[in-house]
Amino acid sequence: MKWGICILSLFLLAFTPVKEGEYILWNDAKKLTWEDFKGEPDETTTAVAITASGLFYDLSAEVNADNEVLVDCNIYAYFYPNESWFKVGLADDNTLAHERLHFDITELMARKFRKRIAETQFTENVKQEVRSIYTEMYTSLDSLQTAYDTATLFSINKKQQLQWQEQIGNELNA
Repeated sequence: MKWGICILSLFLLAFTPVKEGEYILWNDAKKLTWEDFKGEPDETTTAVAITASGLFYDLSAEVNADNEVLVDCNIYAYFYPNESWFKVGLADDNTLAHERLHFDITELMARKFRKRIAETQFTENVKQEVRSIYTEMYTSLDSLQTAYDTATLFSINKKQQLQWQEQIGNELNA
């Protein structure tokens, strides 16, 4: 059995697998640059930049001879260049740091998702059980992204921005 669900954070949601070439997989050595933001800016909003990021998982499971459910679940944090954008002349280095942290928050939630999967004893309803954990993770991801934007005033509050960078960085390093 294999299942896949793709989420675009920051209020974009899709239920189709991610296509290679349409995403950037989170990587500690690869920091986003403005060149990665390829979407068309939304001129009807006051937002200066948007990061579309999300979680994707693929799942395979089987029941062995001892009636144990064996689960192989790969979870990834993705950045979607074609859905992410910035407004030239308004976005600056501070804005980029803010948007990068959105992607880091997505990776942090992917790690929490992986941990939950590793710690869970699944039944033959594994698909539903993983989907339930995924729903929790998505809700937590959305809440954390919103809290981050609220606390930092979308990058305007530089003191809060630095505190969030330190906090998320520490959690990713833990």
